[in-house]
Amino acid sequence: MIQTQQLSYAIGNKTILEDVSISFQPGKLHLIIGPNGAGKSTLVKLISGQIIASKGTIHYDSKILKTLSITELAKIRAVLSQNIELAFPLKVAEVVMMGRYPHFTSKPKAKDEQACQEAMEFFDVSNLAHRDYMTLSGGEKQRVHFARVTAQIWYPIENYCRHLILDEPLTFLDVHYQFHFMHKLIELLKQKDIIVIGVVHDLNLAAKFANQILLLHQGKVLANGSPNDVLTKQNIKKAYQLEPVFYKTEKTTYLFFE
Repeated sequence: MIQTQQLSYAIGNKTILEDVSISFQPGKLHLIIGPNGAGKSTLVKLISGQIIASKGTIHYDSKILKTLSITELAKIRAVLSQNIELAFPLKVAEVVMMGRYPHFTSKPKAKDEQACQEAMEFFDVSNLAHRDYMTLSGGEKQRVHFARVTAQIWYPIENYCRHLILDEPLTFLDVHYQFHFMHKLIELLKQKDIIVIGVVHDLNLAAKFANQILLLHQGKVLANGSPNDVLTKQNIKKAYQLEPVFYKTEKTTYLFFE
C-alpha cells in the first residue's frame, strides 16, 4: 500500500499541491484525474520519489519513502513518465531489459531475460524485439515502455507490494490500444500484490476501468472514491467548468459535455 499524509509541495511562494492524504490499495486500479495544473503529475512525482515533498510523509507499506534507497525503491516500484526520450539506436529487447537493471549488476540472469520476454508478450510487442527502437511509431514506442516498466516489477517481492505508477500512459495510443492497455492493467491486478496508479484525461475511461478515482482541483483533493461517487455533476462542473450529461448503461456511466 502507498499512503500519503498531509502531503504538500510548493515552488517558492506557489503551492502546487496542498494537504493530500490518500491511500492506494493493492489489487485496485487507481486513476488520478483533474484539469491542467491541478497537481496530478506533481503527485505522481512525489509518490514515486522523483521529487521531495515540502511537507508530509509517504509510506510504502510499512516504510517511509525517504528511508528507502534508490536501489530498494527501484526494485518495488516502476514509473512511466510523460516524456521519455532515448537518443541511442537500441533494439527493442534492449530497451525492455532496462527495466531489469535494478535487479542485476554485470549482466542479466535467466530470470531477467524471462521477465522481459514475458512482458513483451503480455503487451504484444515481442514481434518488435529486434527492431531499432528509433524506427518505431509513437504508439509502438509507448507499448515498448509498458513492457519495460512492467518487466521491472515482473516478479513478486517478499514483504512488499509491487507498484506501477503511470503518468498519462495513453499518450500516442489510438483508441484500440487505449482499451487494450486498460484491459491489460486489469489483468495485471489479478495478482493481488500489485498497485497501479495512473494519470488519465479521459473521464469515460476512468469511469469504465477505475476502482478508485482521485479528482484533484487547484492542488487539493476535490473528491476521492468510486467512479459513481467522484464523477458527479457537481464535481465535474467545479473542476472542469463544464456541464456534464450522463448516459448510463447496466455496467458503465458515460459522460458527454454540452
